[in-house]
Amino acid sequence: MADPARPPSVSDDELAAVAEGRHSDPHSVLGAHGYEVGGSAGPHTVIRVRRPLADTVDALLADGRQLPLAHVGHGIWAGSGAFGPTAYRIRARYADGAEWIEDDPYRFAPTIGELDLHLVQEGRHEELWTALGAHARDHWGVGGDVQGTAFTVWAPHARAVRVVGGFNHWDGGGHAMRSMGASGVWELFVPGLAPGTAYKFELLTASGAWVMKADPMAQQAEVAPATASIVSQRTHVWQDDEWLQRRASTNPHAEPMSIYELHLGSWRPGKGYRDVADELIEYVQWLGYTHVEFLPLAEHPFGGSWGYQVTGYFAATSRFGSPDDLRYLIDRLHGAGIGVIMDWVPGHFPKDDFALARFDGEPLYEHADPRRGEQLDWGTYVFDYGNPRVRNFLVANALFWIEEFHVDGLRVDAVASMLYLDYSREEGQWLPNVYGGREHLEAIAFLQEATATAYKRNPGIVMIAEESTSWGGVTAPTSSGGLGFGYKWNMGWMHDTLQYIQKDPMYRSHHHQDLTFSFLYAFSEHFILPISHDEVVHGKGSLLRKMPGDHWQQRANLRAYLAYMWAHPGKQLLFMGQEFGQLSEWSEERGLDWWILDQPTHRQLAEFVGALNRLYRATPALWQLDDDSSGFEWVEGGAAAENVIAFIRYDRDRTPLLCVVNFAGRPHDGFRLGLPQAGRWIEVLNSDAVEFGGSGVGNLGAVEATDAPWAGRPASASFTLPPLGAVWFRFEG
Repeated sequence: MADPARPPSVSDDELAAVAEGRHSDPHSVLGAHGYEVGGSAGPHTVIRVRRPLADTVDALLADGRQLPLAHVGHGIWAGSGAFGPTAYRIRARYADGAEWIEDDPYRFAPTIGELDLHLVQEGRHEELWTALGAHARDHWGVGGDVQGTAFTVWAPHARAVRVVGGFNHWDGGGHAMRSMGASGVWELFVPGLAPGTAYKFELLTASGAWVMKADPMAQQAEVAPATASIVSQRTHVWQDDEWLQRRASTNPHAEPMSIYELHLGSWRPGKGYRDVADELIEYVQWLGYTHVEFLPLAEHPFGGSWGYQVTGYFAATSRFGSPDDLRYLIDRLHGAGIGVIMDWVPGHFPKDDFALARFDGEPLYEHADPRRGEQLDWGTYVFDYGNPRVRNFLVANALFWIEEFHVDGLRVDAVASMLYLDYSREEGQWLPNVYGGREHLEAIAFLQEATATAYKRNPGIVMIAEESTSWGGVTAPTSSGGLGFGYKWNMGWMHDTLQYIQKDPMYRSHHHQDLTFSFLYAFSEHFILPISHDEVVHGKGSLLRKMPGDHWQQRANLRAYLAYMWAHPGKQLLFMGQEFGQLSEWSEERGLDWWILDQPTHRQLAEFVGALNRLYRATPALWQLDDDSSGFEWVEGGAAAENVIAFIRYDRDRTPLLCVVNFAGRPHDGFRLGLPQAGRWIEVLNSDAVEFGGSGVGNLGAVEATDAPWAGRPASASFTLPPLGAVWFRFEG
């Protein structure tokens, strides 16, 4: 007859699976387990632990008693006694005389709750980063709180999952995780594990192979080329409450926005998030920009991708410091009145075997069908937007950067590649949607969910689409079927105007439509006018070098072009180095040619950009009605032979700003323009001013308009237009 006080037995096969770390529920065997005995014997508990190669093992109970454990097979030790739930530690002695006393990971209850698991399973957890990943925390275990790290990972196809790291000599046999059932989540609390610990997950695939992976939800990673994840804990105390409150009550469409785009690694090579703060703030304030936009700062393995091939979506790249260091930089920028936008890449991810690719041995984050799941141009995988858990991963990631790092907006990379199933694919290489069309319906639904959720939770932020086609409704609200973005990069404007400005002035009259066409659709979306990193790399040359003529003419062309850009409806973005006329095209492998700023002509260019930005910010007509055609009026759009355009921008009070640009290589004297009213028009900007390196041709500070009608308008004036120059006039009355 069986001993009624003996605990339930465990089969040898199950003991072997636990010992080898391939059991899907090691907590069902290891740890403390109560069991029933007959009569009035009271509560009984069995404690099992894995301690291979030990000579003796004891459980040290919270009341001071010692429970000797016996080896029951495969390095598993067990002992039982007449006691109920209690805290305990394990003491193991070895043949070499070593003695180790440590807490037992398998005595702790799950650290993830039922609601979190339900939301994960449904793909509706908007704060997914709080539920999954590695979190240093105190566990509420029996006998008081215990400090350690809670690990959770979504791996629904895995047969077993283990945590490995330096703390266990990268042998996960003693740190196998438990399956949390249908959610596909695995969990383990490791007591005593502190922030700063490097780790990965080992997953047993359905085919029986073990794969080692970085944590998809890790909030910090080793510095590349190392690939482990790091247990991270936020300690930064934010100081930007006033900024966030003001942001939440502001409509960004009716505010000035001029953006300085930069690649942090090559802006000031060798400087990290903290080191660069003072210098970046001083420089951006000198130039007068309202925002900075960082090329992606999420963790990525290859620097040459500029951050556009992400492996750690929730980890700020360690190249420049810790996550708190980045928080410090953003906090400082906000304190200086500078907004922060970050590039975000939900369109694809690299195939590196340590990261998301085939994460649990099978397609998980990527679509299983290569006609949907691979991006041929970039050699990367494409997310499975139809999987609610994958979509949740991405939506939560957008919220993570906005809410955990206080960024003021996300610029979403390569939206066109997500919208079209046949993007950059030949016939037969793509799979139509359920209606037989080329629209990627699941990706569209994802983008709508991402933008709508971001705006709902964080009023005042901006979601920006880099979308290079004529897709309708990119910035229309999701409630009316749009994608819900706040802004769209105006790639058509960029292409047309760069094509125009590179022409010799003597040939520009034949391409006047390249200059004017964008005004036909300027109010069809909320636009940002970008001259980005993509236009000054890979053989395209710098912006200054695109300009025709000698050095003086190139600089004059550039000033006129930028003045036209700043006056055009829409916000503006300019990539670093172009503000001072960088001569060489950009390369991420070296810094900007800062020495050029010591040359007067190039410093004058930068000072001109500063003047543009300060005048722009002080002139509501240039930004208050950016999204409303009532804020724009043509004055002269057909002067192709003269290479001249002129238009008026209005603010809500109908205060006009006249913008005239002469892209001809010679000045125009007595150039008459019809105006809405007679009176004094003050010249507030002249790109040909001597202080900016120009020839000084202008209007002596003002022009008097008379009641003489011209071109259908009740008043008119004659203007002197400088060669390759732009002039702005404010009506004084």
